[in-house]
Amino acid sequence: GINAEYGEWWQSAAIMATSILEQQRHYHEEYERLQDALVAERLHKPGSHKEHINSEHRAAYLFDRLNETTANLVRSYEDKDGSRTEEIAVIGGLNEFQEFYNRLRRIKELHKGGDEVAAPMVMEFMEFKEQRENPDENEEWAEFTDEEGYGRYLDLHEAYDQFVNLKHATKIDYLTYLTSFDRFFEFPKEKKLTSDYKKYLGTLRDYLVGFMERINPLMNFEKERERIHDDFEEKWEMGTFPGWGRDPTSAMKTGNILDLTPFDSPEELASLGLDRLKTALQALNLKCGGTLMERAQRLFSTKGRDLNDLDPSVYAKSKKSMEESVRQQEVALLEAFVYHYTELLSEQRAGTRENVERRQARTADEVDDDEDEDVVEEDDDDEDVVPYNPKNLPLGWDGKPIPYWLYKLHGLNLYFNCEICGNFKYRGPKAFQRHFAEWRHAHGMRCLNIPNTAHFANVTLIEDARALWEKIRAEKNKEKFQKEYEEEFEDSHGNVVSRKVFNDLKRQGLL
Repeated sequence: GINAEYGEWWQSAAIMATSILEQQRHYHEEYERLQDALVAERLHKPGSHKEHINSEHRAAYLFDRLNETTANLVRSYEDKDGSRTEEIAVIGGLNEFQEFYNRLRRIKELHKGGDEVAAPMVMEFMEFKEQRENPDENEEWAEFTDEEGYGRYLDLHEAYDQFVNLKHATKIDYLTYLTSFDRFFEFPKEKKLTSDYKKYLGTLRDYLVGFMERINPLMNFEKERERIHDDFEEKWEMGTFPGWGRDPTSAMKTGNILDLTPFDSPEELASLGLDRLKTALQALNLKCGGTLMERAQRLFSTKGRDLNDLDPSVYAKSKKSMEESVRQQEVALLEAFVYHYTELLSEQRAGTRENVERRQARTADEVDDDEDEDVVEEDDDDEDVVPYNPKNLPLGWDGKPIPYWLYKLHGLNLYFNCEICGNFKYRGPKAFQRHFAEWRHAHGMRCLNIPNTAHFANVTLIEDARALWEKIRAEKNKEKFQKEYEEEFEDSHGNVVSRKVFNDLKRQGLL
C-alpha cells in the first residue's frame, strides 16, 4: 500500500501552515503531481493478473486523492470565512516588510530544535513509480481469500451453505450451484417471501458487489446502482421481470376470465349470477363486492379497455396485499442486483467452474503436492507476462491460449445469434445449445408468452417461435372435446345423435 508517513506529514504541515496562499500552492502542486501519476498509471501495462489488480487500486487511490484535492482548492478559493482576502490585504499593506519578518520568525520557531526532516512531496510519487515499474511480489492492495486466487475466481461457499439450508431449495453440489445460482425464476413466488430466502439473496448480492469493488475499484458503483434500479422499475411496472411477471394465460386456464364480446349491456352480464361475476372480477383483481347490478356494471366497464387505464378505485386493495407487494418488490430488487453483477462477472464465474472441476479431479497426492508448491506457483504466475495471442484465442486453465486445432474443433470461431435472447451472440455450438436451458432464453420465451418446451429447441427467431406456437395451439384445439359435434344424445326411440342435431330436432319439434 501507500507509505503512511508522507500522508501524515502532509496533514501536519497543512495544520501548522500559517499562510492560506502557501496552502493553495501546496494543493496546486499536489493536484499536478496526482494528475501526472494517474496518467502514468493508466498508460502502464501490467505484466500479470496480480499487477493489474494492484494497478487498478493505485489508480483508484490517486483518483480519490485528486477529487479531494480539487475540493480543497475550490473551498480555498471560495474564501467563505474571508481569511484569504484578509491575508492578501495584510501582505500588500503598508507594513509588508514587517509582516514578512514576522512570518519568517514563526517559521524559524516552528523548525527550531526539530530533529525530524520533512520529506518533500515528490518522495511519495517516486515510491508510486517504483511500485509500478518494479512491483513487489508480496504487495497486496486488496484482500482476497485463497479460494479467490487474488480476483481470478469467485468464493460462493458462504452463499452456497445458506442456499442448501433453504427449505424449498433442491440439494445440489457446489459445482452445480455455480451453474444455477442465478436461476431465481425457477423458484415459486410464494416460496420467495421467507426471511431466509431474503437473507440468502442479501448475502449473495453483498458478496458479488464486494468482489467487483475489489477487482474493479474504478467502476462507478453509484451509477450502476441507479441503472439497476431504473431497469428494475421499468420491468416491474411492465410485469416482465424474470420470475415475477404477470402470466396473462394463467387465469385463462382456470376459466375465470370472462369474454365480454357477446355481451352488449350490464343487464346481460347480470344474467350470469353473483358467483360467476365474482370469479370474473377476482381474475382481473377488481373489487368483487356489491349488488348483482353493481358487479355487472363494474365488469362491463372493462370491455374493450386496457386494465391500466381503469380508475384505481375499482381495484381490490387491502393492507395485507399491499404489504405483500412491497415484500415481493424488495426481494425482486435483490434478484436484479444478482442478475446484473453475475452478468458482469461471467468470466470469473466460468473460470471458477473450471477451477473447481480441475481441483475435484485431482488425486490426494496431487493435492498434497499442490499445497507444498502453492507459494512457488503464485510467484511464478505473478512473473508471467501477457501471452502472445494474435488470433485472440480463449485462454486455457493455465492462462495460456488453447491450441488452434482445439479452437477449431470446438467451433469457437463460430458465433450464433439468438433474437429471443435480445440478439445475444454465443460463441461455439456447445454454448449455443446450452443456452436454450439457461435463464436468458427462458426469460425471452416468457416475455413472448410461449412455454420454453422441447418443441422450440434450436428456434432463435421471434417470428418462427410465434408461428410454431400458433401451429401447436391450433393442433391442440383440434384435439379438444367439441360438445356440438362429439357429445351424444339419445331420443325416445333410442336413436343416437350429436348435440347439434339433437337441439335442431328439438327446436323443430321432430323428436
